[in-house]
Amino acid sequence: MTLIGYAGERRRMWVAAGVCLLSFAVFWWAQRAAHVSLIDLRVYRAEGATVLSGGDLYALRATAARLPTTYPPFAALLFTALTVPGPALLGVLATAVNLALLVVFVRLSLRLAGCPHAGAGGWWVAAGAVWCEPVWTTLRYGQVNLALAVLVLADPALRPAGPGRHGRWAGVGIGLAAAVKLTPALFVAFLLATGLAARLSGRDGGPWLRATRTATAVFAGAGLLGAVVLPHDSWRFWTAAVFRASRVGHAEDTANQALRGVLARLLHTGDPGALWVLAAVPVAALGLGVAVTAELRGRRAWAVCGCAVTSLLVSPVSWTHHWVWCVPVAVLLWSRGRRAVAAGLAVAFCAYVPWWVPHGSTRPELRLGGGQLVLSAVYAGAAGVFLALAWQADRVSAARTGTARARAAWAEAAQAVTKE
Repeated sequence: MTLIGYAGERRRMWVAAGVCLLSFAVFWWAQRAAHVSLIDLRVYRAEGATVLSGGDLYALRATAARLPTTYPPFAALLFTALTVPGPALLGVLATAVNLALLVVFVRLSLRLAGCPHAGAGGWWVAAGAVWCEPVWTTLRYGQVNLALAVLVLADPALRPAGPGRHGRWAGVGIGLAAAVKLTPALFVAFLLATGLAARLSGRDGGPWLRATRTATAVFAGAGLLGAVVLPHDSWRFWTAAVFRASRVGHAEDTANQALRGVLARLLHTGDPGALWVLAAVPVAALGLGVAVTAELRGRRAWAVCGCAVTSLLVSPVSWTHHWVWCVPVAVLLWSRGRRAVAAGLAVAFCAYVPWWVPHGSTRPELRLGGGQLVLSAVYAGAAGVFLALAWQADRVSAARTGTARARAAWAEAAQAVTKE
């Protein structure tokens, strides 16, 4: 790069960084003007205080909304650190940390999509991403979604360095994320399925299987630590609370963009019961199948995003703020030339569409019809569109691979004939 080109690049970088900081500043002001409650952060702090006081973690009802503890005991152990600063300072720190995590998340998303040296692009994406509904709501509630997503994307097992090149610490980030919140555990199943599929096809599945063992060991170790420090709470969580999805909230709530929430609203019931299981199992199998196939063909970005959206679909509850994975999905689609689809998804996630339908304490979600049902399922629908595109990309990749092999075979045969 010439000196003039280098100076121009630095100038573009500074301009983009300045725009991003301005966007963050306006965002911060908007959140303060909206009097955001940081309600989930207050619940986390209450959990940490309950651990320190020796209280009953899963009998806790925090804030005026009487919200329960829903994460494993290990998460509550981590939340004890939140009791050190006062509530006001904690809110400022949490918002600042989440904004910094967003920048890291965007950079990791660009690296995953094959844009490791995006330069100013990362700042531009972060400046816009902060306004999408899942990110806005994550910061509004003081949630941990960005931290968990960064742990997953930063895991060496998912680095875009080609299949099988995982590194010594592969699986640690995924194991920790799953220990805090169970949804990322599907990435452990993804690593295991990929390793087994690789071996069945005659390839070396060792790197994926080693990452699976590491992630499982980290997850189990965190659970064991929770059991040692909080034996009563651990027993209650792993034998009862973990199986009661109703503790988290109403299945039909418009904020629940998981398959279970879509079915609850469609069937006008608060509990879709076995029908959800009958739908979730094949969706999980198909989603994992798409992700594993993409991974084995060296298309890691499609694999990671496919696994992420599948986990959100099959989880009993996936609130809108869980869908921060829309950022790497949109980045990937844009970078692969699917710009119309990427723009459409960006609009859907930035337009706060699920909140357009009636919702509230009187449970109007149980009485939705027609277009309202479609609007209330827009995130789940976007996940379905992405998985369909990933499946199509797998077929195109397989066809190209087959064509390349056929051409190589013809060339080898022609060379042999020529020699004769």
